[in-house]
Amino acid sequence: MKYAIIAAGEGSRLAKEGFQLPKPMVTLSGEMMIDRLIGIFMRNRAERILIIINENSPELEAHLNALSSTLPLDILIKSTPSSLHSAFELLDQYPETEAVCLTTTDTVFKEEEFGAFIDAFENNPQLEGQMAVTAFVDDESPLYISADQEGKITAFTDSREPETQFVSGGIYCLRQKAINTLAKSVNSGTSRMRNFQRELLLEGIELQAYPFSKIVDVDHISDIQTAEMFLNQENLV
Repeated sequence: MKYAIIAAGEGSRLAKEGFQLPKPMVTLSGEMMIDRLIGIFMRNRAERILIIINENSPELEAHLNALSSTLPLDILIKSTPSSLHSAFELLDQYPETEAVCLTTTDTVFKEEEFGAFIDAFENNPQLEGQMAVTAFVDDESPLYISADQEGKITAFTDSREPETQFVSGGIYCLRQKAINTLAKSVNSGTSRMRNFQRELLLEGIELQAYPFSKIVDVDHISDIQTAEMFLNQENLV
């Protein structure tokens, strides 16, 4: 299976708080976030790792080019207006892709849980989409998710509803029908990842919620310490 990393954001909130490098180069316990993701993907049978970065990230471009000499990385350099457009541009380069695990660069999770997440998706070839979810709310503007007793996603909402169990964790496993819907969604004018997810349900595509105990997003300087503490707890288990 292919993996894809959206690393084309500007990281404006971190920059305003004094972090001068591209956001994927934030270091957590001595390891860059982008390197941590690449390592986890490689340990979970990555055939290729597709990465999109923006045009104003020379340090990140140089770092990834160096890694690509020994790792199966494909790097696309293109600035986009949203993470949804980044996903589209990335996957549009590889129309033969049958299955992909897509994530943004700032998702921090337990590697053991991620491995089980990938195993569950690969062991269910009929499933068109599987999404990481968590009951831990960390995002400033979370996407709330409702699911039935079997874990099938039934709704995405911008506010917490009585039936809401989870929020989106920003990690998506998609097969061909869902990938095709992504292209259709962008071409029709959709501009947000959450609206694409809603369109998947409207298209009748079955999406499975896969619970993680916790997923941390790194958007602010203060989030770096939170993420490091989370990872240190994982290492102590």
